[in-house]
Amino acid sequence: MLTAEVEAYILNRAYIPEHCIRLMTFVSGGEPLLIDDFFICRKENWIILIGYPLADDFTCSALEAVFSKIKKTWRPEGISLIAPEIPSALAATCRENQSDAYFTLKTAKPTIRSPVKRNLRKARQNLRVETATHLGDRHQELMHEFVARTPLSEPVERLLFKMPEFVAGTDKTFVLNAWDNTSRLSAFYVVDLEADGFSNYIIGCHSKKNYVVGASDLLLFELINLSVEYDKDAIHLGLGVNAGIRRFKEKWGAVPTRRYEMCEMSLKKPSIFQSILAWRSNFEQDG
Repeated sequence: MLTAEVEAYILNRAYIPEHCIRLMTFVSGGEPLLIDDFFICRKENWIILIGYPLADDFTCSALEAVFSKIKKTWRPEGISLIAPEIPSALAATCRENQSDAYFTLKTAKPTIRSPVKRNLRKARQNLRVETATHLGDRHQELMHEFVARTPLSEPVERLLFKMPEFVAGTDKTFVLNAWDNTSRLSAFYVVDLEADGFSNYIIGCHSKKNYVVGASDLLLFELINLSVEYDKDAIHLGLGVNAGIRRFKEKWGAVPTRRYEMCEMSLKKPSIFQSILAWRSNFEQDG
């Protein structure tokens, strides 16, 4: 287990969402550990290795060294690895892989373009935004509506429906709600402020039944304000995933800041474990 001092060190140095201790341990169900400046989660015979050293001085040789130490110490059946680069010796053993980039948005004086301003004006006429600390029945209804029309991977869907439990268990996570003029829930975001230097968008939904133009834009605007209030320099908006999601992030000025490479490897026998890292892929836009 991590001491309070080590937790503080990790959260002070965190620069990607997977450095957020409580979120990663909640999603994985694993034990958080720090090995040679690499954050990992260990669950039974599986290791999740976050290959972004907290000193932000990545080298393939250092990653290979900690990988070897993990294999020798725990002899896991499998390892889920993310890193800015997968060394060739490890890449050869991947049974699943993914390449993408992290998108981040600076909170200081964001440039809001005319189309976004129009969306914000429309949304403000029809919505009020609330910052809350729980998810209730109307969130559950919206989740079910969202999942019924939106194909999600099993890990992402599972994460979505576990959000009420996660939000209730931490004082660093907030729910941004967009309510329409008849008190119906139009959209919501779940955001995590555990890391010292950034806000972390986790997941969100918007309604088609209670659709309001600009709801997602308004929530992102409020997330910027919340981040400034808590002295966060940036907002992590997750991965690029596809062209539509990238466009939503880019129209707000978010840019790809770091490479993301994912590799899952089975070291002893085939495993049914599905990468919990897939949760990074969800960011819904509504134009």
